[in-house]
Amino acid sequence: MDIILLVLHVFLSLGIIGLVLLQKGSGASAGASFGGGGGGSVFGATGSSNFLSKSTAILATAFFLNSLVLAYLASHRDIQTDSILDAITVPAVEVPAEIPVDIPVDIPAPEDVPATDDESVTEGDVPAPEGE
Repeated sequence: MDIILLVLHVFLSLGIIGLVLLQKGSGASAGASFGGGGGGSVFGATGSSNFLSKSTAILATAFFLNSLVLAYLASHRDIQTDSILDAITVPAVEVPAEIPVDIPVDIPAPEDVPATDDESVTEGDVPAPEGE
């Protein structure tokens, strides 16, 4: 039931988008009123509505009602969760008790690392790049 309503919701939204894009905007006749030719009022309705505007109103009403039904169904589910991630069940994965780790242990301790002062390093100690 939910999937059917979601598919219907997508088709209604695409239908509204298509019908709105097919209609002529109310500002399109504004230029005509200032000397561009044609008739009609500047920002008002020009008379009775046509097929496209009536179809848009019907689809918008159906979209609104479908949105309310989907919201009602989502709020009255059997599983009440705060998050969508809580509703997902993850299959159990077997984890081994011991994980063998092969890390070399011959890392020098901090007291074995020689300290360098800024004054002890000179230009002669730094090797020249191979390209020169």
